[in-house]
Amino acid sequence: MKVGVLFSTSTGNCETVGGYIVQAAKAAGLDVDDLKEVSEAREIEKYSGLIVGAPTWNTGADSERSGTSWDEWLYSDLPSLNLKDKKVAVFGVGDQISYGDNFCDAAGELYDQFLKAGCKMLGFTSTDGYDHDDSKALLPDGRFCGLMLDEDNQSEESEGRANKWIEQLKGEGLFA
Repeated sequence: MKVGVLFSTSTGNCETVGGYIVQAAKAAGLDVDDLKEVSEAREIEKYSGLIVGAPTWNTGADSERSGTSWDEWLYSDLPSLNLKDKKVAVFGVGDQISYGDNFCDAAGELYDQFLKAGCKMLGFTSTDGYDHDDSKALLPDGRFCGLMLDEDNQSEESEGRANKWIEQLKGEGLFA
């Protein structure tokens, strides 16, 4: 069964990054579906695993941080799905310089809500190479809850980071 890659975007950056992720997975010969906007996603329970991504627009908010269709979906659709033990990895897109206090906060919200739904979360990454002050995407151990990317200030890093992350997810069993 395929892994689904779901995203939502405001400016197109999250779609660009999602494209890098799908491209990296397909280049590695992994069974991944084409990129889908979350508002168009149907039957996500059929996927063996999920990669989900969002930008952060509502900086500092306690919920509905992406400013996209994720905001409603996470609280109205997700709770009704049976995703217990489904493997899920999160990616986020943000601006670590202009919004260094809220870098990729929406990715942390995705992580929290999918974890609450009983999913097995994968793909945690180091904060090395980033320059931000705080993020709701940080885990208690100091790592990010997934792959965080900055298309505004480090776009030249995104494709390489996506390739490396896909290899990590492969090793963690997302595609098994």
